[in-house]
Amino acid sequence: MAGTNALRVIAREESPSVRQRLIEIRGLTKTYRTRDGDVPSLKPVDLDIHDGEFISVVGPSGCGKSTLLKLLAGLIPASSGEILIEGKPVKGPPDDVGIVFQSPVLLAWRTVLRNVMMPVEVRGLDRATHLQRARQLLATAGLTDFENKYPWQLSGGMQQRTAICRALVHDPKIVLMDEPFGALDAMTREKMNLELQRIHFETKKTIFLITHSIPEAIFLGDRVVVMTDRPGSVAAIYDVPLPRPRALEMMGTPAFSELAQTIRAHFYARGHID
Repeated sequence: MAGTNALRVIAREESPSVRQRLIEIRGLTKTYRTRDGDVPSLKPVDLDIHDGEFISVVGPSGCGKSTLLKLLAGLIPASSGEILIEGKPVKGPPDDVGIVFQSPVLLAWRTVLRNVMMPVEVRGLDRATHLQRARQLLATAGLTDFENKYPWQLSGGMQQRTAICRALVHDPKIVLMDEPFGALDAMTREKMNLELQRIHFETKKTIFLITHSIPEAIFLGDRVVVMTDRPGSVAAIYDVPLPRPRALEMMGTPAFSELAQTIRAHFYARGHID
């Protein structure tokens, strides 16, 4: 019992309720217009995300998870509702957002360092200042010796670490990640989970992660958002009452397994297994 009580105390101390609200999603919907008629992707979504919080999102394939991320990134317009970041409505790509996709999307003709520096060039930011930051990020990601290598000379995990550095180089408050480890093998994926946890701890960024892996969602998240079938909405939100830093061995604990089973029940009930 003592261990359980200690876990609950830690969970309360890290509760997002004591943090400043950074993102407000209110009545957000998205319908795509096609030749065959309207295709609803999201029905009204309401969600608050706090400064420095790690949000994991799981849901059935095609439920609108990626659409929600694109709306947060300002890449597509909402059909109705609104997104506020620090009280300001999102009308286009905000400066304080970095994005990591499932594929690293690195330019083959640019070195690792030049790939990381690309957002600096696109945004017209000071090169000297951000060059130092880029090299610090590469050092944090264990890529110092590879800054002059090309993407084809890197492993899949190293390419994805490079993509994460690129998303962080302009020091955004928010990092959006769309299944960034989905194409990696199981062992590399576990290493990347540990790496992302460490980056989150060191940078204190607000991270919004889409994943099809329930264990990954729990291991990384402060909260796990479960979405319904398309048109997607929020079916449930679960706090993750596990202390940080988290070791992979934690996945075998009763508390972890119980939460995983609870979340998985949403998909079994609907005939879906993520």
